[in-house]
Amino acid sequence: MLSAAVAVVPAAAVPAPSPALGVPVAYAPGDVTDRADQVRDEQWQLDKLNAKAAWRTSTGRGVVVAVIDSGVDGSHPDLVGQVLPGLDLVSPSGATEPDPVGHGTTVAGLIAGRNDDRQGVVGLAPDARILPVRVLDEENRYDDALIVAQGVRWAVDNGAQVINLSLGGSGDSAALAAAIDYAFARDVVVVACTGNLATSPDAKVWYPAREPGVIAVSGLERNSDNLWSGAITGRATILTAPASGLVGARPPSGYWRVQGTSFAAPLVAATAALIRARYPQLSAGDVVNRLLVTAKDIGPTGRDDRFGYGLVDPVAALTVDVPLVHDNPLDDNDSPGVTGFGPAPGSVPVNDPGAEQLGLTGPQQETQWRARAAGAQDDTATERLWVGSAILVALLTGAALMVRRFRQSHR
Repeated sequence: MLSAAVAVVPAAAVPAPSPALGVPVAYAPGDVTDRADQVRDEQWQLDKLNAKAAWRTSTGRGVVVAVIDSGVDGSHPDLVGQVLPGLDLVSPSGATEPDPVGHGTTVAGLIAGRNDDRQGVVGLAPDARILPVRVLDEENRYDDALIVAQGVRWAVDNGAQVINLSLGGSGDSAALAAAIDYAFARDVVVVACTGNLATSPDAKVWYPAREPGVIAVSGLERNSDNLWSGAITGRATILTAPASGLVGARPPSGYWRVQGTSFAAPLVAATAALIRARYPQLSAGDVVNRLLVTAKDIGPTGRDDRFGYGLVDPVAALTVDVPLVHDNPLDDNDSPGVTGFGPAPGSVPVNDPGAEQLGLTGPQQETQWRARAAGAQDDTATERLWVGSAILVALLTGAALMVRRFRQSHR
């Protein structure tokens, strides 16, 4: 029963081993960058993606990117003025901190960190705006896929033109699939990470990255075209982007070193924002197609299972002449779920005749869709060990009692 639960984790950084307690999961101990100017100098991904050349054509101005994550701290110096009023689905009455974990703030900074000085983190689309939707709690986890699905739909209804999902897991969700279809129907580009090997039960590309129509992003090692050693990849992989040796914004005003496909996905989301600002008349399908056909082919010639179409190329995506296709080339146009879903499981009576129509009576794997921070202890493994030990003890005790009774009956 325990193994039936679907583990879902945000693809956060894998921390260096440390005896310290209470260290944030995306923090490498002793590896903090104290000076904001040093942070700017270490943002190698901007050189890799030729950001300065891309900014001569577009900076993402006027485009709204939804970050569905652990929240976003809009008071961070690199994000002041960049973050729109958002939604907190974890603490609707208001949390003490806008982003208790820091994961979402890092993602937001990689997308739209300010570029008005030489200090701190600058995003790849520095004039885009961030729409934060909090679905992960103080432990960077959430157990309900419908919460994420509701976050996607809310983001669409509140002006998102690009959605970034730096989270996922091994199990599918009909409700989340339906929400993503809702986004496609309303001309929104959806980007998700492929996942991290360190926090996955298998090497399968995570969901929702493998949902048809979603741009599934895997990651590269620092300053190379080699796949990052911790990245999950496979047939569903669409694009790659830098994923290791990155420096990100850390609430409330600091920085930390991070790695993971969580931080590759926002670089693709930012590129989509650049395109949408440069070509506001393009459909979401044409934005996706432009990203695919202009990617830098790395690895085997053509699309492959490791790098997908290749490394995202912002400059080419903004400048190459690409014929219109109108439709999303990744979407199979198959509607897998119900778009009209309501509150989360538990808030509707089990015998409510309308619950099934709203998609609230899904399989146990969906309603137990579990989110955990990458690099954290796998609690389910510990639980399985204790359950197994208890069963073994019970079996041995029962056998001993049977032997004892057998001997007594033959005296």
